[in-house]
Amino acid sequence: MRNLVLILGDQLDKQLSALDDFDSSTDAVWMAENETEATHVWAHKQRLVLFFAAMRHYRDGLIDSGKTVHYHALEADARRDSGRNFADILTATLNGSRPERLVMTECGDDRVQRMIQQCATDNAVSLQVRPDRHFYCSLEAFDTWAAGRQSLVLEDFYREMRREHDVLMDGNQPAGEAWNFDQANREHFGKDGPGELPHVRRFRPDELTREVIGMVEARFPDHPGRLDSFDLPVTHGEAQTALRDFIDKRLPEFGPYQDALWSDLRFGYHSRLSAALNLHLLSPASCVAAAEKAYREGAAPINSVEGFIRQILGWREFVRGVYWREMPSYIERNALGADLPVPKAFWNGDTDMACIADAMTNVIEHGYAHHIQRLMVLGLFALVAGVHPRQFHDWHMAMYLDAIDWVSLPNALGMSQYGDGGILGTKPYCASGNYINKMSNHCKNCAFDYKQASGQNACPITTLYWDFLDRNLDVFRENRRMIFQVKNIEKKRDDSALMQAIRTQAARLKTRIRQQERI
Repeated sequence: MRNLVLILGDQLDKQLSALDDFDSSTDAVWMAENETEATHVWAHKQRLVLFFAAMRHYRDGLIDSGKTVHYHALEADARRDSGRNFADILTATLNGSRPERLVMTECGDDRVQRMIQQCATDNAVSLQVRPDRHFYCSLEAFDTWAAGRQSLVLEDFYREMRREHDVLMDGNQPAGEAWNFDQANREHFGKDGPGELPHVRRFRPDELTREVIGMVEARFPDHPGRLDSFDLPVTHGEAQTALRDFIDKRLPEFGPYQDALWSDLRFGYHSRLSAALNLHLLSPASCVAAAEKAYREGAAPINSVEGFIRQILGWREFVRGVYWREMPSYIERNALGADLPVPKAFWNGDTDMACIADAMTNVIEHGYAHHIQRLMVLGLFALVAGVHPRQFHDWHMAMYLDAIDWVSLPNALGMSQYGDGGILGTKPYCASGNYINKMSNHCKNCAFDYKQASGQNACPITTLYWDFLDRNLDVFRENRRMIFQVKNIEKKRDDSALMQAIRTQAARLKTRIRQQERI
């Protein structure tokens, strides 16, 4: 054997660089499902099904094209290969085939990349790592852009990417005469709610996917989530269908309502494409091209199209660059010294807080929540309570189907929990319960009063928000973007009795979180 080509579960790209110059007479592909990667965080059942089903479909496509594939599949009976990790399985293959070298595309997880390199070293075989063409911006190009800058600002990076790749550009100027239409994309549904929404395309599991569902249910019965609602695309064809469905049915209204919340709203106008994108079943270029085409043809307004493209061409590329630039130390950052565990409700959804319960219903049923549920409901509560950012990231990796380390860590630890101290976001995304009330109907159906920071009916988010500002005041005084919040908490401190009541109530809430009690 000349090359043993390693393909990971988030690298299911038909044009994967690791397959360049593949020679079926001398090369082979290696893929592996393994228990360690399925359990190093307590993974959602649907996340396991998504990865394994997509991997098996991709494997079959490789075999149909004439390639030899060494594939390690998990079985329902864990006794067959319990405890074998990634390196164990790869070493067994290397002992049997002795390839001249290993070839792979850049990994999406620093931990896994290091493990593969160590395995190659231990087995005295060379490892060639090739660039990942799935992304617009190479890691080298991002480092060149970032070099010498005092701070990394998304908007600066995004505009450069637009110019470089000629996306939503009219000559040298941005389409619609503005780079960013964020101000037009903050509508809420109003008192009557969203009304009838277009259905999101669902995909009925085929025989191969049903086999995976049965295996996961039998082997990982205690993992969170449920499998009766699994309906995600697991092939390239299904992913393309999902993209067309979004562009045709939901993109036109996506922009204005991308931040809106409502009870029992599962997907709204959101694309639900992130999982397919992050497994490389769908290319970002195809998503961007389809959205821009809709704008050029008058099928979708500029604010919706620009907002969608900014998430892919801007944010997605930006967080990947930050991840690889800051790793491996990034994962240990904890700028605010937060130390609480993830609340019990984040695993089972059992809480009287209407906003948390609704978001967690979506997570448990679908392994999904759109970005405002993630950042300004679940992430907000964890931030103001003081959940350890590394533990919050581990939870994020466990419960969201689209979570890959490169995208989860900067978003969860950095953007959501401010654990990096401002590398990714210049200020903490903190708010009181009033934000939830403004953007949703949750507060009208909640046992708690979003206006109250203390007392029996006080909203836990509001209580913890003021406590969060109070306990971190010295840090926030140094942040120019926190001037408004600093002034408010200083004014609050003038009423010592009220502030003491808030601190006492916050301490009780944090004790209940620490002891994994219901909130």
